Amino acid sequence: MRRLFANLLLAAVVLATVSFFAAPGVAFFAIRSAAEASDVQGLSRLIDFSAVRQSLRPQLAGRPEAMAPAPSFLEDPIGAFRHQLQQNPIIRPPDVDAYLTPAALSALTRGEGRYASQWTTTAAADARVDKPWPRLVFWGVNRARFAVRDRGGSRTVFTFERRGPFAWTLVQIGLPDGAAPSATTSPASTPRPAPRKDTP
Repeated sequence: MRRLFANLLLAAVVLATVSFFAAPGVAFFAIRSAAEASDVQGLSRLIDFSAVRQSLRPQLAGRPEAMAPAPSFLEDPIGAFRHQLQQNPIIRPPDVDAYLTPAALSALTRGEGRYASQWTTTAAADARVDKPWPRLVFWGVNRARFAVRDRGGSRTVFTFERRGPFAWTLVQIGLPDGAAPSATTSPASTPRPAPRKDTP
């Protein structure tokens, strides 16, 4: 009886240890699964949307001059005209929330990067869509990062933060370098890109 109890205790310790280290990875796949199922409530439990929005805004802006005041027509007519063009909604970079829909989050977990905002469906049932395995790039007691690469090698990085012994929450998404594609319409009406196949 004592030996059985010792074995059970050892098994519980091993299970708790494995769960402790594997919890961030479980959170990543839970986000992918919830996004594919369009489970908004599940995503809200797994993602700190406020923190993720804050991490995405400077990446989508991509221009430090965007924070500067607009030049006046009297002092700099060319600069003022250029500023007006940059504020035009037709050429404005995608809105942060366009990357936080279930379809976009599903695309992000597949490594779609800056083009994730153009997806309008999760493509969960499409066997031709790649679902690359995330790679652990950092693990700490309270923070972990996973990277997903697309076929071109660009990385989308997901940063998770510990919110409990086994609870991890997504707090940051790092998009690949480059400019975000401009959207001429809302993400909901943007045509879905052709899914990438396993073979060229």
